[in-house]
Amino acid sequence: MSIQVSIVPVTAYQQNCSILKCLATGMGAVVDPGGDVERILEAAREMDVRIEKILLTHGHMDHCAAADVLRQRLGVKIEGPEREDDFWIAKLPEWCQMAGFPHADAFVPDRWLEDGETVSVGEQTLEVLHCPGHTPGHVVFVHREQKVAWVGDVLFQGSIGRTDFPRGNHDQLLASIRNKLFPLGDDITFIPGHGPTSTFGQERRTNPFVADARYG
Repeated sequence: MSIQVSIVPVTAYQQNCSILKCLATGMGAVVDPGGDVERILEAAREMDVRIEKILLTHGHMDHCAAADVLRQRLGVKIEGPEREDDFWIAKLPEWCQMAGFPHADAFVPDRWLEDGETVSVGEQTLEVLHCPGHTPGHVVFVHREQKVAWVGDVLFQGSIGRTDFPRGNHDQLLASIRNKLFPLGDDITFIPGHGPTSTFGQERRTNPFVADARYG
């Protein structure tokens, strides 16, 4: 095992924030810090990990509202999502107010990500896949060696992401899952933005929205 992962549910939405630790270096990253900064920092201390960056799958508030606070507290950079989600992050204060979510200021990531790029965490490399549909700039992070993926709100155990938000696209979402995620392999375990983990193989067999049986 080359990385250690801790899932920290945050906010009233119980969003699966993840802390990754490269076991070779002790360096790590926080994926999708939507809120509850102190809880995230305490989990990082328990893991004895030195956070070097923040990774974002997309710009919805429950996934990124605490990103800029953490960036300033830790003096690290934010990488992701893809630039098409800029409009979500730019309007964070408005979305938070409308949803009764704790206030968050708008921010600009230090690096927008594109399909096919990689991000590093210590000595580990994560592949970046642009998987639009839930949001236009949604990305997925994949660690091939350990066969794990962080899929945000693209795919869930037994379900898929919503597409009724601004610039959501149901057909794009299905294509992202079927054409980009499933070809990675049935044995890839994925950490969704909410709820329990699963594998791409299990979803190909049983997910009522994207199972192979639907595509005959």
